[in-house]
Amino acid sequence: MFEETKYNNKMSKTYDVFQQELASLRTGRANAGMLDIVKVDIYGQKMPINQLGSITTPEPRTINIQVWDVNNVAQIDSAIKKSELGLNPQVDGQLIRLPIPDLSEERRSEIKKIIRSMGEKCKVSVRNIRREANDELKKLLKDKKISEDDLKKKEKIIQEYTDNQIKIIDERILVKEKEIMTI
Repeated sequence: MFEETKYNNKMSKTYDVFQQELASLRTGRANAGMLDIVKVDIYGQKMPINQLGSITTPEPRTINIQVWDVNNVAQIDSAIKKSELGLNPQVDGQLIRLPIPDLSEERRSEIKKIIRSMGEKCKVSVRNIRREANDELKKLLKDKKISEDDLKKKEKIIQEYTDNQIKIIDERILVKEKEIMTI
């Protein structure tokens, strides 16, 4: 039978992924989550930095990565430089320091565009989940497992979930943009 909560959970998970992506954006303060989007090609697979070393933020504008295997330092350094973070790593043996520079007005505007783009992708995913739910409902109606009235009720519930999730995404975009624009 049709489970509305399954689709609501899928939409919530989509929002959780969006939250993680936002956390990786540089806001002028050091945040270990910024490195979550950086994947390092090691041992023939892409690995997150937090699986290759300890990440700490000793100061508000510095991230330190204590790399566990000295052979991985060059690959981590290279992956950070190639990322969209705009950071310049300083290597000192097995320690990589990432000074977080102040954000320029131009970079703030770029980040706002990135935030909106991420938000739009998230909204598209939510709408795709809505379409998937509606397709399942139409199939159930066609197979005569639900009535026309049930179809309308359940479509309305799914639409409410969708509207609610999109509202939450829009609010989160505004909060993150305000955070980026605050000097």
